[in-house]
Amino acid sequence: MVQCPEQKQDGPGSQPGSVTTRSQPSVFDGIKRFFAAPTAGGIVLALATVAALIFSNSPWAPLYVAFDQIPGEVRIGGDWLVLAKPLQVWVNDLWMAVFFFLVGLEIKREFVHGELSRPAQAALPAVAALGGMALPALIYVAINWGDPAALRGWAIPAATDIAFAIGIVMLLGPRVPPSLKVFLTAVAIIDDLGAIAVIAVFYTAQLSLAMLGAAAACLVLLALLNRAGVRRADLYIVIGLVMWVCVLKSGVHATLAGVATALFIPSDGEDGHSPAEALEHGLHPWVAFGVLPMFAFANAGVSLAGLSWSDLLQPVSLGITAGLVVGKTLGVFGCVWAMVRLGWASAPAGASWGQVFGVSVLCGIGFTMSLFIGGLAFVGLPGDHDTPVKLGVLCGSVLSGVLGALLLARRPR
Repeated sequence: MVQCPEQKQDGPGSQPGSVTTRSQPSVFDGIKRFFAAPTAGGIVLALATVAALIFSNSPWAPLYVAFDQIPGEVRIGGDWLVLAKPLQVWVNDLWMAVFFFLVGLEIKREFVHGELSRPAQAALPAVAALGGMALPALIYVAINWGDPAALRGWAIPAATDIAFAIGIVMLLGPRVPPSLKVFLTAVAIIDDLGAIAVIAVFYTAQLSLAMLGAAAACLVLLALLNRAGVRRADLYIVIGLVMWVCVLKSGVHATLAGVATALFIPSDGEDGHSPAEALEHGLHPWVAFGVLPMFAFANAGVSLAGLSWSDLLQPVSLGITAGLVVGKTLGVFGCVWAMVRLGWASAPAGASWGQVFGVSVLCGIGFTMSLFIGGLAFVGLPGDHDTPVKLGVLCGSVLSGVLGALLLARRPR
């Protein structure tokens, strides 16, 4: 901090000619304020996405591909345990397991102490989230009907990116009522829970029963630690890492080990502090400014060379875009409207129907979760599904973000 002396005017109680100091903000103060802002994570994520698109459409495109394919290997006990994967797979399997671990902590907090702890509070966002997953999937299936390979991507437009959606709402400030911010957060968290279930059930490769058994043993051990009141988070994390390896080798996607571990971290603590809360606060900046931007940079790069507007109308791209923009909006808003009209829930306090519609549009920002599911949906299938998936996710997410922000930026009557 730089201290700069400044002459002060004489006044009551001051000595003539006295000099006071006024601290001047430094560059580091500005950086700290930026990273402390609730919108910073979304901004960094957007910058990483733009960087990936620039690199993959520039003379440095071969370097971008080579970066994704940097080999990494973990070897324990000679050949007893060997994990050899390119960088992109390490990011998607290990780094994203940390993200899902944080998601699991957030889900547990909301269901134990937060907005989802009471059925009356949870009903509206829960039904809205289910509608926001079902209708996009139906729209995608309708557009891709008759193509069994393309139908494997039905869950891609069913996801909501909580970082981008919440970031836009925070940027709009007081134009969005607090009740709608809480509603959007709850919808996104329940949506993440649904995405986890979809990955576990529908995007699982050939199973290894032995490795599944070992993962189940790790779960039992975590449950015993929790029941015994053990509060050392490092013990849970070590067992979680062992379970991650077992799940990785079992054929189930390894990120699910992150969620499972988080659910057993103790959430009750002395003086209002718990291991789960401490881990959530400690991990949040690493995930927001490290894990998610790295995932975006490693996965969002798509070459636009030779592409035309007709490529956006391919069934996979069109199904994802329409699912995110139309399906998410109508699914979330329609369920909210029906629940309120039928008297089964109360509308978000202080919010107009136009604002509810705007937040419903923002739920169509799929991005990281949609790209993640898209990377699982077509593994091992012939043909190029990667490009249409990325095109559909990028177009649908950008349209939903821009339209939702414009709708919410208008002052309600």
